[in-house]
Amino acid sequence: MSRSPKMLSKAGAVILFLAFLAVIKPLTAQILEPAKWSFKTNRINDSIAELHITATMEPAWHLYSQFTPEGGPLSTVITFEPSKNYKLIGKAVEPKPVTERDEYFNVDVKYFKEKVVTFKQKVLIRSQKPFEVKGNIDGQACNEGTCVQVGTDFSFSLDGAKTVKAGLETTNDTASANVADTVAKTSLTAVSDTAGSAATVEPNSDEFTGKNKSLWWFFLQAFVWGLLAILTPCVFPMIPMTVSYFMKSGSKGKVQAIIYGLSIIAIYVIFGVLISVLFGADFGNWLSTHWIPNVLFFLIFVIFAASFFGYFEITMPNWLVNKSVQSEEKGGVMGTIFMALTLVLVSFSCTGPIVGTVVVQAVGGQVIKPVIGMLGFSLAFAIPFTLFAFFPQWLNKMPKSGGWLNSVKVVLGFVELAFALKFLNVPDQTYHWGILDREVYLGFWIVIFTMMGFYLLGKIKFPHDSEYPVVKSFPRLMLIIVTFTFVIYLIPGLWGAPLKGISGWLPPMETQDFDVTRIVRENKGGGTAEYKGNIAETPKYLNTNLKFEHGLKGYFDYDQALKASAALKKPVFVDFTGHGCTNCREMEARVWSDAGVLQRLRENFVLVALYVDDKVIEMPKEDWYTNKQGKEVKLLGKKNTEIQREKFGTNSQPYYVILDEKGNMLVSPRAYNLDIEEFKKFLDSGVEAYQKKAVQQ
Repeated sequence: MSRSPKMLSKAGAVILFLAFLAVIKPLTAQILEPAKWSFKTNRINDSIAELHITATMEPAWHLYSQFTPEGGPLSTVITFEPSKNYKLIGKAVEPKPVTERDEYFNVDVKYFKEKVVTFKQKVLIRSQKPFEVKGNIDGQACNEGTCVQVGTDFSFSLDGAKTVKAGLETTNDTASANVADTVAKTSLTAVSDTAGSAATVEPNSDEFTGKNKSLWWFFLQAFVWGLLAILTPCVFPMIPMTVSYFMKSGSKGKVQAIIYGLSIIAIYVIFGVLISVLFGADFGNWLSTHWIPNVLFFLIFVIFAASFFGYFEITMPNWLVNKSVQSEEKGGVMGTIFMALTLVLVSFSCTGPIVGTVVVQAVGGQVIKPVIGMLGFSLAFAIPFTLFAFFPQWLNKMPKSGGWLNSVKVVLGFVELAFALKFLNVPDQTYHWGILDREVYLGFWIVIFTMMGFYLLGKIKFPHDSEYPVVKSFPRLMLIIVTFTFVIYLIPGLWGAPLKGISGWLPPMETQDFDVTRIVRENKGGGTAEYKGNIAETPKYLNTNLKFEHGLKGYFDYDQALKASAALKKPVFVDFTGHGCTNCREMEARVWSDAGVLQRLRENFVLVALYVDDKVIEMPKEDWYTNKQGKEVKLLGKKNTEIQREKFGTNSQPYYVILDEKGNMLVSPRAYNLDIEEFKKFLDSGVEAYQKKAVQQ
């Protein structure tokens, strides 16, 4: 059947209209809702309930953990309104997050890949009457290129606790609360996982973090430390002596060698277990953040270094070593085990600092980490004794003991000194002591590794050093070259070079007092005049944690930026951003850092950075207002969020808008896109539109 031209033209029009919608839809701003929230109550027993807060995520979006480290993306925060009717039991439990290193925040970020993410919070019911548990959840969801603030208010309805025992009935809520507290103490341990994941998982425990990759990496680090321990004067000479003993035992020698190696591993692993018991996850969190243990670790590492340099020795008590030696004479399996114990005790003056290094790095919060560390260390430590017992002919190819062994020990001493500064850096940044600014830290490292290079050249000697021909071996020559190359790499950091390869070990760039790159950047055309930016009046919130990258200067208040635009006759570049916005940092690092982009931003615009996720900065009282929902808005971050939603119809970051002094949009907004040339065109088109509009007026 043939169709009329009229019908075909109508069909064509419909197709064109649908195609137009398909093209224009991605270009239009929209309110993104990547998380849909649902709520459920699970009553575990008469006095305990579990509240389930579930986020169902859109495809390709992920939500961040509650325990994402400070300085990273915005973590999920669950807030409960205080009430005498209930008491929170521990922290909200969440699924195991994925942990990955973020190169822009330089922290290990934690996020969920699952489509459905459920947070579970136990509450102790302290009232006999029905009541509500109210609060809100706030967080950040991201996909490839976009970040959005997500969250909602919630309210759970709960029935009160019934009378626990006869004679304890009461209508008084306070008395009921006391009864409930008593019951909870005896019932919490009886609540099983099948009743709703009763055990609260601590944020840094191994069960919670799921850091399999980092544990493997730590195992490899400990294994390398074990190999280095073999190359020390206390251990290396004992290999042929010990192996000779097993060779004299005939056919039983190889079996004894296996027992010997396994015994060495068992001794160190048992030590790791003891460390786990003594320093569990809770105590580990305190150890990794508080100034007291970090300063103590710093001093311990300095002592270890002094021991390696030969100024004194860290040894086990003689009575303990003698007792172990006497037990070797029993022979058999027990004698072999005590031989392993004797090796551990006798070699402690060399291995103690290395074992201490592994242990100090292990007690940062994961219960299993000390065990993993000791397993890696002892495995490397035991392998040569076992292998040489099986293949005694290899002994003929071993290098002879000599001054090179002490050189290994001294080099380890320099490495220990460098590591020591890392522990001092933690409290220095956290408590703002100002001891280790970036250039001071780098200065120490430059001196330490320069001295290490001169030591390897034979220009510096320590108490236990013997005469050793300088640069006799090729490995020593290569180590000298690598050491001095590293020193040369460090030197530009004194003047502000980013040193990305080791940035995780250094204090933040903000602590750098003398930054040549910043000085050059802030001087127009290389002159002496300070770059002041397009500023008409002193910006509000200047002395807060709000900032511009790359030395740019501007405003942090939307209304103030519009006033500056009117005064300076320049368009406004609005940057909707956030402290925890990974994609914002990537845009700033890859796109804003371009010389052409920076020049345009400096010269052609009034800049305003609107942080939508700030939860701390409160506006002056005269700037408070009541929003459309009838709520009073006091926080700057809340105001910026509402500006983005109401004026521009979106809630994702990064989001860039170019406006005139009246707040009118001049060109289409731009979101996450790493194309530098396209970003330049976006900026140029904004300036051109502003100038055309000015001519027309």
